[in-house]
Amino acid sequence: MPHSPTDQDDAIRRAARTLLSSRYVMALTGAGISVESGIPPFRGPGGLWTKYGEPPMNGYQIFLQDPKKAWEERLSPKGPSKIIWETLGTAEPNPGHHALVELENMGVLRCLITQNVDNLHRRAGSRNLVEIHGNYTLIRCIQCNSRFPAAEVPLHKLPPSCPQCEGILKSDTISFGKETGAKRARLRVAIATCSCAARRSRKPATCRSASCSSVSSVLRRSIVNTARSATTLTRLG
Repeated sequence: MPHSPTDQDDAIRRAARTLLSSRYVMALTGAGISVESGIPPFRGPGGLWTKYGEPPMNGYQIFLQDPKKAWEERLSPKGPSKIIWETLGTAEPNPGHHALVELENMGVLRCLITQNVDNLHRRAGSRNLVEIHGNYTLIRCIQCNSRFPAAEVPLHKLPPSCPQCEGILKSDTISFGKETGAKRARLRVAIATCSCAARRSRKPATCRSASCSSVSSVLRRSIVNTARSATTLTRLG
C-alpha cells in the first residue's frame, strides 16, 4: 500500500533529525544510485549479469596469467563489457549524487564510501570519497599501487608498464579474486546499495529503502532541504 504524502514527509523529517543528531555520518552507495544516470545494475531486473551471466570469479588471476590478452579485451570490449563502457562514457551525475555533495558541503556528511567505479561522485563534487572498487578513469600499478589517469597511459606496448617502478599496469577497478582491503569497514548510513528489496527476499516487494533506484530524486532533494532547514534553525537557536 503506497504511503501518504504525510507519512513520507514524516519519514523525511525523521531521516533529517537522525542525520543531524549523529556524531559522524558516513554513506555507502552502490549500483542503485547510478541507475537514474542510465547505468544498468549488475543484478536484479535489467541487470547485466542477470541478462548475460556473472563473470568468472577468478578475474584477477586470469589477468595475471595473461595481462596482454586482458588489455586487448579491455581495448576491444564485447558483450556486457561493451555495454558498460558505452554507458559509463555518457552517464551524468543525477540528483542523488548532488544531494550527497550538498550534505557534505553542509558539514553533515563526513565521508562517502562507494562501490561504484563510474566516477559520478567525483564529477558531482564529492571530496571525502573512498572508492573501494576503484575508478574506471584510472589505471593502477599492481606492484607499487600508484594510480594514473587512463588518458595519460601510453598503450603502444601491452601490457603498459608503470613509469615509477616498471610494474604491470591494470585498470583501477577491482576484479573478482582480489581483496579490496575494506572488509572491516564500519558504516553508518546505507544509500543505493540495492536495486530492489525483492532481490534479497526473492519475493515480490516494493523497496522503501533510500537505496532503491525507484526512490525519486524529489525524495532525495527533500531530505537535503529538510536537513538544511533544520541546520539553519539549530544555528539560529
